[in-house]
Amino acid sequence: MDTTDNRRTFDLVDSIVFIGLLGVSALVGIYQCYASRKKADAVGEYLVGGQKMSVFPISMSLIASYVSGIAMLGLPAEMYVYGTQLWCVVIADSFVSITMAIVYLPVFYGLRITSSYEYLELRFNRVVRLMGSFIFIIKMLLYIPLVIYVPALAFNQATGMDLYMIALLVCAVCIFYTTLGGLKAVVWTDTIQTAMMFGAVITVVILGTARAGGIAEVWKRNVDSGRIEFFNMNLDPTIRHTFWGVVVGNYLNWLATCSVNQAMVQRCLAMPNLRKSNVAIMIMAVGIVSIVSLCCYTGIVIYAAFYDCDPVTTKQIRKPDQLLPYFVMELSEAIPGLPGLFVSGVFSAALSTMSTGLNSMSGVIYEDMIKPCLRKPISNVGASRIMKAIVVIIGVICVSLVFMVEKLSGLIQAGKSLSGITAGPLFGMFTLGMLFPMANSMGALVGAVVSLNLIAWISFGTQAAISDGSIYFPVKPVSVDGCIESLRSTVGNLTTIVETAVREQPFFLYRMSYLWYTWVGFLITILVGLLVSWFTGPSKYSRADKRLFTPIIHGFLSRDPQKVEEILSNETELKMANDVNDITMQTSSKC
Repeated sequence: MDTTDNRRTFDLVDSIVFIGLLGVSALVGIYQCYASRKKADAVGEYLVGGQKMSVFPISMSLIASYVSGIAMLGLPAEMYVYGTQLWCVVIADSFVSITMAIVYLPVFYGLRITSSYEYLELRFNRVVRLMGSFIFIIKMLLYIPLVIYVPALAFNQATGMDLYMIALLVCAVCIFYTTLGGLKAVVWTDTIQTAMMFGAVITVVILGTARAGGIAEVWKRNVDSGRIEFFNMNLDPTIRHTFWGVVVGNYLNWLATCSVNQAMVQRCLAMPNLRKSNVAIMIMAVGIVSIVSLCCYTGIVIYAAFYDCDPVTTKQIRKPDQLLPYFVMELSEAIPGLPGLFVSGVFSAALSTMSTGLNSMSGVIYEDMIKPCLRKPISNVGASRIMKAIVVIIGVICVSLVFMVEKLSGLIQAGKSLSGITAGPLFGMFTLGMLFPMANSMGALVGAVVSLNLIAWISFGTQAAISDGSIYFPVKPVSVDGCIESLRSTVGNLTTIVETAVREQPFFLYRMSYLWYTWVGFLITILVGLLVSWFTGPSKYSRADKRLFTPIIHGFLSRDPQKVEEILSNETELKMANDVNDITMQTSSKC
């Protein structure tokens, strides 16, 4: 593509489309706040929508919560720079959904709990519950700033507006509707935003394919450049992407994200029964496979369009993560509203992920950290107000952390690496509880702490090595032969950079593919947890209520429900006291 500087900018039509999305999101929050103002159980309404949500909006919310702007911008950049091996990630998703529906979700449904980390107290003790909650909060505080940065990057590319000012705008809108409307507002805005995501990506795919000369030409140009690669069966764990790393490694990462994550469990528990939750999970799987495949295909379309004039090499953009916004601006010369639709789609993905994180964190902090410390029962209205205040505080903290994101490597690797720090240890704790009756609280705690520290050391060490050039990942070839002369003159000698970067080999664990982080963290938690449990004595609750264990091992258990019934009874009494307190105070929820 003979790239010039004659791209159109964000105009009035684009602004109307974009402002319309933000306006609708805010209105949904206001409406849900108004609709739920007279509900008796304000906490239940805010966290799980009164457990009366339907399959469709929950399915759309699950899709939107997983497919963040990181995927929308990062996956096309990944295909362009490194090739299509990561596309095989869709193979893992069907297995994730099946495992979640059979092994993990039935346990949460059987206990009917609001916070997924409440399970850790029922199975182990309160200290383990707090540890799980702490790990989750750390994960979201690391992840949400990355999610905020993504749409800000896209908007900056489209408009030239300051990146950090845009980040403030994203957060302000998101905090507003999440604070007012709770889970119902989050779910229904997610539904709208999912439609925006699909609409934006499908539009870019159709127009981009036509611009590149059709599907056959897109495929041919990518084959010729060596980008089409699906079955690299090498077993070396230091290779960034292989079939095994993408499918097997990512399987556990997705399973950890979906099966025990508070945000996902909270949505599944918002439906009246397990059957509907399982249907929503299957729809989520289809939706995620579809949107991920569309994003990956977009990446090879972008390469086909720029196959002879790479915008990164010619310094028209600073980072590969800006490829998709740049491409959209190229496509939009004669299509009013396309940049607005695209930016709205990326903002939709980011808003849905951020709102999900804020809503779930407010529930975890209140249910696991604040509520147990209260000396006397607090009204449901008061609890709802506390959670809304938590949303605002966490949102402000996340905005302040955005500045660090620009220092990280590519969006996909950075997102998976940060997720891997906490996903393995946290998932290991739940799996110890649900699948290993002999595991005790000391084992779960020590296993998680050891695992968390090891993976954090590996992940941050790897990011540091990438930043200083010690680690370099081979990229696919690009060309500038089709560029105009003024662009070709900006191209420097890149070969010297590569040769210098690969002279020193960093420590082996720093070179390990980020896709294996979750597996390493998970296995260390399990192995250390079982070893410590063996030394300190098996769990005194190894014969506890079968509801604490996954149905697949129920045949090996005997029933002794004393501990579970005692804890659940105490929580039921506390809830009844709260309800009585509400009636006595005769207060009503107000916006």
